[in-house]
Amino acid sequence: MQDQHIASAFDRDLEAVQAQIMKMGGMVESAIRLSAKSLETRDEELAEEVRAADKSIDALEHQINESAARVIALRAPTAIDLRLILSVIKISANLERIGDYAKNMAKRTGVLAAMPTINDGPSAIRRMAGTVEGMLKDALDAYIQRDAALAQDVIDRDEDVDQMYNALFREFLTFMMEDPRNITACMHLHFIAKNTERMGDHVTSIAEQVVYLVTGEQPEEGRPKADKTSVIVKA
Repeated sequence: MQDQHIASAFDRDLEAVQAQIMKMGGMVESAIRLSAKSLETRDEELAEEVRAADKSIDALEHQINESAARVIALRAPTAIDLRLILSVIKISANLERIGDYAKNMAKRTGVLAAMPTINDGPSAIRRMAGTVEGMLKDALDAYIQRDAALAQDVIDRDEDVDQMYNALFREFLTFMMEDPRNITACMHLHFIAKNTERMGDHVTSIAEQVVYLVTGEQPEEGRPKADKTSVIVKA
């Protein structure tokens, strides 16, 4: 009877921690969406809301880490359960980093609002961010549903984000070469595009963690990377 009570308490603790993860995931999805919207619409007030909300994301990561540490200390989880708890810590860390990148995007909205618009750069970045947001939603769904196939699909889609970044990199490079007056704005936009590409990498890390959680093994093949800009720069 006592063992059953301990197991029941452990399950409740796990459910509480996973509920925190999903709440944090929702906040990060919103941060991605709103930061990209603020960039495209040059809405500095919305950008400030994103920056302010990042504090809540950071605070929630801290709560998740504390909750996970408490579960480990009090419940002495088995190997399988320990893997689940450690995955929570890793996923929350990735979510926190994605939130930071969204905040960085919002920080540059005010600067870019004072400059001429560079073609459809902000709109292209918003589409790229929308792809990342969709990947994050699916990665979190895969986590809750313990769906390794869906998680693998998210991993594969990271190549699409890399391709979008490559296209933007070339476009911004062309604009800078055509008119030096575009350099400052294009540098800011490139920084944002690179941050968005890094968001995709962190979402992929979450999906890889789901695959490991479900199967006990890391994804077999190396993560596909289509970011070729370092080669372009060297050339």
